[in-house]
Amino acid sequence: MALTASDLPTMYSLLANSMSGDESVRRPAEAALSQSESRPGFCSCLMEVIASKDLMSHVDVRLMASVYFKNSINRHWKSRRNASGISNEEKIHLRQKLLSHLREENYKIAEMLAVVISKIARFDYPREWPDLFSVLAQQLHSADVLASHRIFMILFRTLKELSTKRLTADQRTFAEISSQLFDFSWHLWQTDVQTILRGFSTMAQSYGSNSAEQHHDELFLTCERWFLCLKIVRQLTISGFQSDAKCIQEIKPVKEVSPLLLNAVQSFLPYYSSFQNGDPKFWEFVTKACVKLMKVLAAIQSRHPYSFGDKCVLPVVVDFCLNKITDPEQASLPFEEFFIQCMVMVKSVLECKEYKPSLTGRVMDENGVTFEQRKKNASNAVSGIVSSLLPNERIVLLCNILVRRYFVLTASDLEEWYQNPESFHHEQDMIQWSEKLRPCAEALYMVLFENYSQLLGPIVVSILQEAMNNCPPSVTEITPALLLKDAAYAATAYVYYELSNYLNFRDWFNGALSLELSNDHPNRRIIHRKVAMILGHWVSEIKDDTKRAVYCSLITLLQDNDLAVKLAASRSLCLHVEDANFSEQYFLDLLPICWESCFKMVEEVQEFDSKVQVLNLISVLLGHVREVIPYAQKLVQFFQKVWEESSGESLLQIQLLVALRSFVIALGYQSPICYSILLPILQKGIDINSPDALNLLEDSMALWDTTLSYAPMMVPQLLACFPHMVEIIERSFDHLQVAVSIMESYIILDGREFLNMHASNVAKILDLIIGNVNDKGLPSILPVIEILVQCFPVEVPPLINSSLQKLVIICLSGGDDRDPSKTAVKASSAAILARILVMNTTYMAQLTSESSLSVLLHQAGVTIDDSPLFCLTDVWLDKVDHATPMQKKTFGLALSIILTLRMPQVLDKLDQILSTCTSVILGGDKDLTEEESSGDMSSSRSQGEETPHSKELRKSQIKVSDPIYQISLETSVRENLQTCSTLHGDAFNSAINRIHPSELAQVKQALKLP
Repeated sequence: MALTASDLPTMYSLLANSMSGDESVRRPAEAALSQSESRPGFCSCLMEVIASKDLMSHVDVRLMASVYFKNSINRHWKSRRNASGISNEEKIHLRQKLLSHLREENYKIAEMLAVVISKIARFDYPREWPDLFSVLAQQLHSADVLASHRIFMILFRTLKELSTKRLTADQRTFAEISSQLFDFSWHLWQTDVQTILRGFSTMAQSYGSNSAEQHHDELFLTCERWFLCLKIVRQLTISGFQSDAKCIQEIKPVKEVSPLLLNAVQSFLPYYSSFQNGDPKFWEFVTKACVKLMKVLAAIQSRHPYSFGDKCVLPVVVDFCLNKITDPEQASLPFEEFFIQCMVMVKSVLECKEYKPSLTGRVMDENGVTFEQRKKNASNAVSGIVSSLLPNERIVLLCNILVRRYFVLTASDLEEWYQNPESFHHEQDMIQWSEKLRPCAEALYMVLFENYSQLLGPIVVSILQEAMNNCPPSVTEITPALLLKDAAYAATAYVYYELSNYLNFRDWFNGALSLELSNDHPNRRIIHRKVAMILGHWVSEIKDDTKRAVYCSLITLLQDNDLAVKLAASRSLCLHVEDANFSEQYFLDLLPICWESCFKMVEEVQEFDSKVQVLNLISVLLGHVREVIPYAQKLVQFFQKVWEESSGESLLQIQLLVALRSFVIALGYQSPICYSILLPILQKGIDINSPDALNLLEDSMALWDTTLSYAPMMVPQLLACFPHMVEIIERSFDHLQVAVSIMESYIILDGREFLNMHASNVAKILDLIIGNVNDKGLPSILPVIEILVQCFPVEVPPLINSSLQKLVIICLSGGDDRDPSKTAVKASSAAILARILVMNTTYMAQLTSESSLSVLLHQAGVTIDDSPLFCLTDVWLDKVDHATPMQKKTFGLALSIILTLRMPQVLDKLDQILSTCTSVILGGDKDLTEEESSGDMSSSRSQGEETPHSKELRKSQIKVSDPIYQISLETSVRENLQTCSTLHGDAFNSAINRIHPSELAQVKQALKLP
């Protein structure tokens, strides 16, 4: 039943009650509102509450109504198949009502309504709401400051929403909107700038009077409108035109807008200082406006690099930014965000690929001028401008300023380090480069050095030499010289690759870096941390003659008293151990100290990121160092303690699972040493009913798989884990690959005991998978069935009868002629059934004669003329060319058994069966020898690199003992051919005589017949 105007009092009461602190009042109201949401007229009632003049003072109720309104529009505006949605009549009413209520005084409600309009416009503009922008534009001409502010809020939200639509037609529509709105928006923006600047210039004279305060309120509203207008101009310029990097066409608004944006920055900046103590509201606006203006300029440059590269735009913007960055008077201003944006702009210009020689292919346009040539011309023109802006002297100056001013740690940095070393380390190490001034300066410096390495290489080395000369390792006071040395070390660390041509690491390390560690005064932590960072960055330049000394230095730093130094050392040590040229022989005797330092550090650190970093180092060590056994007990105790302390921190537990997996691999066949801690952790991780199952399952299953792969023998606790596999597979097939590997490991490790306990679970899992996964997923499970049948040919087939019936249906179904994945699945399925026929002939005859199989074939739409067993003969003959050598032999053996059937149809296939068996016999020895040698190679790798008890070795042993491998196909065919002759007599002889003489000669050669 539809809601009407008579329901407004009830709606108001429900909204008011939904905000009640009394749960007994709030919950029924929320439930009633939720039930009413799908009723026609719900949104209209909410809109009436929002717009009601009688309720203007009840802001909280109106705001709550706007929230419900927004959520209902999101859910119900777009009609869905199974929901009634909002009727077209109500939609028309709501669109009209929204545009008639533009002068909303409450900012939060106005913002919510702007979002609602933008969401509706995404669905309805331009088809259902063609007059949206024309109505808004018409209202703007007669609007006061408040109404125009609200309209611009709507425009911004709507344009932002529409700009995200990516279809060509939608982008064309947005371009049309841009052409309609740009001139008006831009004109108003310019007018508002002048109004704001005039207001700013007179503010100091009018402080204290009521009229002035009222004027300030109106001026501030103008400021907010101007800010919205700026966002709209940005949106229209960025999204309303195709990037000129793709079309090489001048975007005129870029040349018009950009210089005036820069003028606005220059006009606002002086008020930053004057408003700082006088009026916080306007000071905050100036700060926000200057930063936003620079961001808009950077966005325009990124979107339209060639138009921005015009001689009227790029030089003035980049020159302004460079002057601000290098101006010594600006250094004292605490305006980090603005300097960051200046650096972002310069960095963007320096690394802009459009400002470098173009390497695009040759694409002809209608005038015959290549697209490549036009792009090269544009790039060369801008490149010349950039070169004129950055003569060598200015590049050197910028490099010096970045290192000597912006790299230097400030007093607040040092205080933060002193108060919380961990937090300081992670902020410096992991923060987004564009969020803080020093990381931003470092990012700009790296791009600058990359572009001008030949010029700046000697400069950076000279800064380094100067810093080292002015601050010897004996200095303990935190002086400007020591802080400059820290900055110089940072500069050399960040550009190690390019700087290695100008700085010999061995000489630098022996003559300076190693000496820095001889002074353990607390203040030297500043230099120690930077030395640790350098040793990590320069890892690729460290030669064998220096490796041992560097490893010793990192271990020393790992034992430093300062946590920031320790964490930096652990990060660098990771890089060395993971390095392809890591020398274990130089590191071996340092392992005991390294382990102890890691264990101690985990106890010292408090923050999550620190614990993860230390665990990562331990995991890396376990993965790259062979000498683990002597430290196994201490590592077990360590893992036990960390796991107990990590309760509720699933991300930390994931890192611990990764480290445990590396531990198991490192222990190899001695992995049971760690079972006391590993198995309880594993039990929790694979239990899908545990609270952390969603986060831990993937890594727990990887650990489960690795544990089985390296287990020397089965233990009851591992057997007890398997029932969890049924629950995991029942939930989803997301972990199918690793689940299959786990099942295979159980079979290979101790298949008989495994089946004694879990045969029904195995059958259930196979039945769940086969028939429910596609042809890309099936190949992963079929090898498990094959190895089960191979190891237990008598016991297993009856247990998995349902799955084998499905394999028969797969084989006898068509549709694989042009689908390689289907062909592979059918070939592998046919090989399993052939193996069963060879190794358990009686069961195979029973399986193919069951009435339930006939029912399933009928349900699957599979029609056969002969018995299912004889129909499989065609599959074996057809798929032999798609089989592996062992599968080919299996097919041959199965076909030889078919020769013994008392069916006259056998003689119709005789020539094909003999031809197939002959080709397998004549080519099979070579194929099987190659396959066997491949298996031997893998087993030798397992013994050399892993352990003689590894999964791969056991697999190769099972492969060698395969009965199929032992049976002689030649003997089987010869004997069964004799049986066929006895069964069919003259009909057999007639069939033999129909074979071509040359083919018959090959048969006799293969079977060694006279």
